[in-house]
Amino acid sequence: MNHIIIVTDSTADIPQMTVSEYGIHVIPMTVNFKDKSFVEGVDITPAEFYDRLTKSPELPTTSQTSPTQYVNVYQSLLEQHPGASIISIHISSGMSGTYQSALLAKSMMEEDGTAADITIIDSRCASYGFGLQVVAAARMASRGASVQEIVDEVERLRQVRRLYFLVDTLEYLQKGGRIRRGAALIGTVLNVKPILSVDEEGVIYPVDKARGRKKAVLRIVELFQKDFGDHKDLNIAVCDGVNPETAEDVVQEMSKHFNLHEVVRTDIGAVVGTHVGPGIVAVFVWPA
Repeated sequence: MNHIIIVTDSTADIPQMTVSEYGIHVIPMTVNFKDKSFVEGVDITPAEFYDRLTKSPELPTTSQTSPTQYVNVYQSLLEQHPGASIISIHISSGMSGTYQSALLAKSMMEEDGTAADITIIDSRCASYGFGLQVVAAARMASRGASVQEIVDEVERLRQVRRLYFLVDTLEYLQKGGRIRRGAALIGTVLNVKPILSVDEEGVIYPVDKARGRKKAVLRIVELFQKDFGDHKDLNIAVCDGVNPETAEDVVQEMSKHFNLHEVVRTDIGAVVGTHVGPGIVAVFVWPA
């Protein structure tokens, strides 16, 4: 049976216990403050990151993994597991150049004669919105599924998952150039909470807005009811940036309307958190 290695990047926000259980190989990305750089998930925790973020006068920057680094990772894994296949799943190409770096790494290996069975997948999402695809792929690999079977299931999940997220403040979206300054000011003054999602191309877009966090949570539940209709058996992942109370409220409200099977709770890490700020709550749902 061909050994299949699942690779991803740290923006998948997969709980460490799950990473260890299924042997997922996570390539960390870097967040850069003015005075210091940190490797996500290695030398800074989400709580430490958000604490630094709120105290920093300038928005940090993030660094994606270079093609050469991907080559080194892929070659190292193949040396450890000769003849293995690699499925590498990454954050949306609409949000980061990470996917392109991985593709280029594969091309570089083909050019120098070290090509192997490497499949690069653009998840067209971020955080556990594609972490759920990575975990599904790893579970299937552990059961002996083929590369094609795994790729097909990853694509199926991409099509059936639904997601919404809200931010505590529009400040970080504005700082990062994702929203106009005037819109950010209005949202703050009126306590308007934007509800956002990610389109088919993996790009963030506004869905709705609500006055206050509680109403935003209820509105998100209504949106999922519209998305799934009579299908009541769902899996859910709720990710937050130091906002566990609202995350738990989402789970409780969803449980009133759906039969929740797998329930995942995890943190929004430093790289995604750089662009959305503390207080974010992201909800990812897919059929059970």
